Amino acid sequence: MPKSYSNASFFLVIIMKEEKDAFSLNEAELMEYYHLGKLRLRTKLLRSWILHSLAYFSVHSGFAIRMQRTRGVKIGKNCHFCPYVQIDLVYPHLVTIGDNVTLGSNTMIFVHMNPTANLFLKQGEYPRKVEPVNIKSGAVLTPGSIVMAGITVGENSIVSPGSVVTQDVPDYCVVVGNPARVVKKINH
Repeated sequence: MPKSYSNASFFLVIIMKEEKDAFSLNEAELMEYYHLGKLRLRTKLLRSWILHSLAYFSVHSGFAIRMQRTRGVKIGKNCHFCPYVQIDLVYPHLVTIGDNVTLGSNTMIFVHMNPTANLFLKQGEYPRKVEPVNIKSGAVLTPGSIVMAGITVGENSIVSPGSVVTQDVPDYCVVVGNPARVVKKINH
């Protein structure tokens, strides 16, 4: 094994050259990221999925928040999560939510983008992207909002229903649309 590769990196290179199997490549990427073997990785992801499922279907905001914190999501005080909130299943520890944040039903927060099954895109110009998401204090993500990887939603800002946030949202703003754009500044 070449000295410049860790065990997981070497494994990833072998898979990319020999197998051309999207599942194996994705698993190898996660094994390298988390520095875990297959069984421990799968156990970790299963645990995250179970906790997420409990939070997702809960009508009790406090219980949902406890389950998300147990998964590794950093959540401030006095937050409210409606049912059916989806927070990244693979990298929950990269989501930070400030104090007094409201997440409406069917809100989705992703910290990774990955053309999972398309090896052409994955090995070309669109490899796995993993970047943290920061929802600052007082932000309100209304029902159906989607926040993509690497985004910061500003303090006391509102993301309107169904908006897709692909760029940072400034503090004290209302954004709307796909892609979300600022339509109003909030006086403070």
